[in-house]
Amino acid sequence: MYRRKIEVFLNKWKSMADRKPLVIKGCRQCGKTSSVKAFARLNYDNIIYMDFHEKKELCSLFTGSLDVDYLTMVISAAIPGALFVPYKTCIIFDEIQDCPQARASLKFFKQDGRYDVICTGSLLGVNGYKSREMQEQEEATSVPVGFEHIVDMYPMDFEEWLWANNIPDATFGFLRMSLEKEIPVPDAIHHRMRQLLLEYVIVGGMPEAIKTFLNTHDVNQMLTVQRNIVDEYKVDMVKYARSEDKSKIRECFESIPRQLSKDNKKFTYSVVRKGGRSKDYISSLQWIEDAGIVRRCYNLSITELPLGGNAIYDCFKIYMTDTGLFISMLDDGTQSDILNGNMGSYKGAVYENLMADILGKMGRKLYYFQKTDSLEIDFVIRYKGECVPVECKARTGNAKSLKTLLNHPEKYKVLHAVKCGDYNVGRTGSVLTIPFYMAFMLEEL
Repeated sequence: MYRRKIEVFLNKWKSMADRKPLVIKGCRQCGKTSSVKAFARLNYDNIIYMDFHEKKELCSLFTGSLDVDYLTMVISAAIPGALFVPYKTCIIFDEIQDCPQARASLKFFKQDGRYDVICTGSLLGVNGYKSREMQEQEEATSVPVGFEHIVDMYPMDFEEWLWANNIPDATFGFLRMSLEKEIPVPDAIHHRMRQLLLEYVIVGGMPEAIKTFLNTHDVNQMLTVQRNIVDEYKVDMVKYARSEDKSKIRECFESIPRQLSKDNKKFTYSVVRKGGRSKDYISSLQWIEDAGIVRRCYNLSITELPLGGNAIYDCFKIYMTDTGLFISMLDDGTQSDILNGNMGSYKGAVYENLMADILGKMGRKLYYFQKTDSLEIDFVIRYKGECVPVECKARTGNAKSLKTLLNHPEKYKVLHAVKCGDYNVGRTGSVLTIPFYMAFMLEEL
């Protein structure tokens, strides 16, 4: 069991005097269930676990009354050993999207107050694309608005990856000090962090992929795990999508590597299928995003805060939520190329998706800025109260677009910039240079 950031939130939730049933949503295989189970074992005398994906027959327990006394009676009858002790019991509803009536019961559990309820869901963000049978079931089921606390969970981020590799807290403190004082990281630490970053690029944050890699260091075994997860995503597209959308959703998903291979990485529907148009695929793309598989990165009309207020919402790039799954969709041998630094022309896509992974798992919304073909900034973030452009360079680069913005503050409203690449901490004028492994420390302040 790896150390996860969701643990901090779970402990905070447990300390709330008037806590609501908790719903943790996130893509499949990101570690929701194992984290919730581990938390429950540490904090409750009794645990009642119900997996609606593996044991669909459990859904029938919620077809009658949703009164808590009735539910505890039928659940205890159906699950040997289930013991409901008031104020000492945690009920876990796993994959709750497969049992809408169980989600409807959260209102009654909140009003009753005797039992804590934690739910997980992999496709709770997907609306309007479920099978007709599930849509009909949900039409008669109201989501308990105001009676649940919803939180997002992501695959393990780079900082959690470092924890899994037993990097001590003192090292994190040293790195933050180096960033704050803008002084280089000593070579021994720098080289170790660079190697861990390259490994993270190919492994990503899926706990099972991390476990396989750390236990075996066998890239092929890890790749098998990753591709099985990708195949599960494709199965979900068939199971939960409407019949008329199934092929379109898959086409959008499988076009991602081609979208990022272009010099101009703006998402283009004609890359999905020749002659493809927005109206044909916009809902399919939304399905993949709502399932937590990809993130959009929106172009900005101007580099100025607030970023969301200046976003151009019909002009965007698409990145995979997890860098490891993205690399697994590429050719065999890509992992070796990355570890050896031989990525060729595709390295820009790899490092941009890495930055999208790091920023997205921090909970940041993603933005970029492209005015012309010769003026493009990979990412734009809020940092230390300013609008700050961020350029990703696999190794070295002139960062001409950064210079253009900084040379015209009256036009672009930019005073400082960050350049991430395969180098150490430093500064040249208004440009702060940091290694990629420090990107997760660019907290929004």
